[in-house]
Amino acid sequence: MTRTRPKVIVTNWVHDEVRRYLESFAEIEANMDRTTPWSADEIAERGADAEAMLAFMTDSVDAALLARLPALKMISCAVRGYDNFHLEACRARGIAVAHVPDLLQGPTADLTLGLIISLTRNMLAADRFVRSGHFAGWRPHFYGLGLAGTPVGIIGMGGLGQAIARRLLACDADVSYFDETVPALPSMLDGQMSAKPLEQILAESQVVILALPLTAETRHVIDEAALCSMKTGAYLINPARGSLVDEMAVAEAIKAGRLQGYAADVFALEDWALKDRPKSIPRDLIEARDRTVFTPHLGSAVDAVRFDIAMAAARNLEQFFKGEEPDGLVPQARFAHAELSAD
Repeated sequence: MTRTRPKVIVTNWVHDEVRRYLESFAEIEANMDRTTPWSADEIAERGADAEAMLAFMTDSVDAALLARLPALKMISCAVRGYDNFHLEACRARGIAVAHVPDLLQGPTADLTLGLIISLTRNMLAADRFVRSGHFAGWRPHFYGLGLAGTPVGIIGMGGLGQAIARRLLACDADVSYFDETVPALPSMLDGQMSAKPLEQILAESQVVILALPLTAETRHVIDEAALCSMKTGAYLINPARGSLVDEMAVAEAIKAGRLQGYAADVFALEDWALKDRPKSIPRDLIEARDRTVFTPHLGSAVDAVRFDIAMAAARNLEQFFKGEEPDGLVPQARFAHAELSAD
């Protein structure tokens, strides 16, 4: 029987309202399990006749998977960063790709501020101490770092970097940034912080924050050499992509006492499109409990925000099938990623 509406596969759980919105213009097959993403094999099986996919961070779409999705015309990603989607392979097949560029920065910046304060104020170690039963009242313990007047360097001054900067400036931090594109800053930020070379950011900042997309050029932007150039006793914060840092080098820098602490919401094991990604977080990082703060990719994990992101991705699909240009259409020509595998 010929379908009169396009088939859309939804690879991860979405709110019921989003599902009903999709059903208003498409036939959908959706993953209703909140704990288990569909594997590539399951996507290929369920999507063999699908014309579109609503995809998420857990998905990795390369040439090999696309070959198993012969009817696919559109991938709408409920994410901001699309490094897990091989755009060159999509372009070769004539498959449109869209993302949601503007809804994640605020909640991710909020979480970043929480990571900074949790790490620099020793909050997890202090929490464990209180729960240990040994707390008998105030003592001169767990002294940490305040933000007021502290030199903080942000690497990347796109939407996320700007959102983080606004929050830090409200805390009276001394903010500087590095960005190769030298963005035009909004008036509320212009003149409130200074642009500096990367080497200066690393050498002078007490807190270094990564706010970059993952590309072949930015992978391991923080490696052993970069860590050695940082101020001894500095803190590193990563709310962006795990593979921006060499996690083994970070673990060694903490063990050697060069790096005071590392906080991350993202990990290299999540960067599915990298064929040589690690399969786990280095044990030395996991065991450095008093020098690390880790969260499981909670940057946009605000219920209302995740609803808005999924709904925006659904609207991108509706616009595409109406013959309109989706609001979040990705210009595919700007992303040629030599390190992404089609295996």
